[in-house]
Amino acid sequence: MKVTAISLWSVDLTSHETYYMAEGKTCDTVKTHVLCLQTDTGLKGWGEVCPIPHYLPAFADGVPSAIAEMAPEILGISPFGIDAPMRKLDGYLIGHHHAKSVVDMALWDLFGKATGQPLYVLLGGRTRADMPLYHSITCIAPDEMARIAREAYDSGIRQFQVKLGADADWQTDAERLAKVREAVGSGPLVYGDWNCGATKLHATRTGRAVSHLDVMLEQPCKTLEDCAAVRKATGLPMKIDEGAFDLATLLRAHELGCLDVVALKLSKFGGLSAMRRARDLTVHLGAEICAECTWGSDIVTAAGLHFAASTSQGTLLNTCDLSAYASPRICPDAPVRVEGRIAPPDSPGLGVEPDPGILGTPLLELA
Repeated sequence: MKVTAISLWSVDLTSHETYYMAEGKTCDTVKTHVLCLQTDTGLKGWGEVCPIPHYLPAFADGVPSAIAEMAPEILGISPFGIDAPMRKLDGYLIGHHHAKSVVDMALWDLFGKATGQPLYVLLGGRTRADMPLYHSITCIAPDEMARIAREAYDSGIRQFQVKLGADADWQTDAERLAKVREAVGSGPLVYGDWNCGATKLHATRTGRAVSHLDVMLEQPCKTLEDCAAVRKATGLPMKIDEGAFDLATLLRAHELGCLDVVALKLSKFGGLSAMRRARDLTVHLGAEICAECTWGSDIVTAAGLHFAASTSQGTLLNTCDLSAYASPRICPDAPVRVEGRIAPPDSPGLGVEPDPGILGTPLLELA
């Protein structure tokens, strides 16, 4: 079995509410790309990637160009033994991990369908029936953020990511964390996320103001060294996100003492193949894992859920149903959250199929 045709679509996803983040970053309407790899047996493998603006060195409109550039190497690939062709692609086009992640994902979908197995089996075996979700809260007025937290808590959510830094006011950021902590009571996990948008001083002042509370900080600064300095100055545990994107950065964060939790995201690492290696190292280093991607709809969410469901017990902190934050939903039968938790599909491969009416006309068709 080999890949004989490539199709790529672009779909605009609109957030149910605008996400405000540090340094003026926003996430409202973004572009997701959906890839189909068709084989000479008729099987189709699906992938999705959705890099959001100002977040990673990844450009959404560059995905079609990268796929077209890699097409001579993608056509003819067998979905068996995925690591080898992905290493070949790494040599053919340097970098562009977000574009490679969508190819890797589609190959894993084909592998699962060809073997009749859901991906969580192929990724190591299912270790849990379902996974806890976190809910991300846009950076707005503290009282409004507390209201959103209470509503999410009432739906069963017990982990809360509090966006910080939209107004560059450390006292308001401290108030945001305190009010969300109060709104959900003791026990649930609450962590404040600057998405690299804080200075050491801003993050340290915020962290010290709430150091008496049970909270965690997420990637306040752009460098791992600065994040480690904030962790040391505040005594609060640290989640690394943007700063971890390969094995070397995981090792560096651990060496600096700031790798309490890490967000393993498909588009950062280049797909499920690279994520497996990152997961093995993270478990060895003793950190906990948030399994997800940058943004997207049902296809990339399904890939994250299979990865999360096959992560060993005691090492998965949470996952994210990205598709619940935006519309349209690309796959009508995709999993949804139930009482703050979510389960992966049980069908072979990713277990989700997109609605052709949502996809529309392909941007790219190659054979």
